Order: sequence, then C-alpha cells, then structure tokens
Amino acid sequence: MTFNTKSLLIAVFSLLISAAASAQSGENTYKQVCVSCHGSGVLNAPKFGDKAKWAPLIAEGQVTLTAHAYVGVRAMPPKGGNPNLTVEAFSDALVYIVNNSGGKWTSPDAKTVAAINKEIEERKAGLNKKQ
Repeated sequence: MTFNTKSLLIAVFSLLISAAASAQSGENTYKQVCVSCHGSGVLNAPKFGDKAKWAPLIAEGQVTLTAHAYVGVRAMPPKGGNPNLTVEAFSDALVYIVNNSGGKWTSPDAKTVAAINKEIEERKAGLNKKQ
C-alpha cells in the first residue's frame, strides 16, 4: 500500500481536526459543567490553572483520576453534577482542565476509555462495600 502526498496530508488534517474537536468539546463541557466549582474553588475544588493543587491529582494518572472524579470524589458529585455526561465527554473536559493546569494528557483512545470504565466499576464496587 502506498500513500501519496495528498493522502498523507488528508490523513494528518483529519487527525488535527479530530484533536481540535475533542479539545473544543472538552472546553465546552468545562464551561457548561465544571467551571461553577473549578473556576472559583468552591468546597476546596482545585481551581482551573492552579498547578500546585492539580499536580498531586495529575500524578494519580489519567485512568484513575478520570474514573474517581466521574464516580464522584470528596465534595464533587458524580459526573460533575451532570447525570447525562458520558465518560468520553467527561474525560475530554478533564483533559482540558489538566492541560491548562500543568499536565499534558491526550483525549483518551478506546483502550484508555475501556480502562477508565473498568476503574469506574471497581471504584463503584469499593464504595458500595463501604456503605
């Protein structure tokens, strides 16, 4: 199989458009759902852009932090308070926050989403045992 320059440019352009759409989607979700707490630091929520507060959370890793936050952690409600938020949309919003707060994550691929979903189920099971 050979690629000509035009095919290669189209492939690269498609990837860039996809990445830009995910970033924009993450930003939009942040502005619609997350900013109410992470914009002002309500109930000790780490503020958007606060590298010191986000550093230990980012160090937990993308799968763990995404899953735990999606289920709800500390004062944060599940799905950031939006019951209709998908794992993918939530993940992209968290990528947007992290990348503006000292991290360097990418929008999760299918394998990462599967790992996040597995961690979500484990987290829920652990929380149910405590109740």
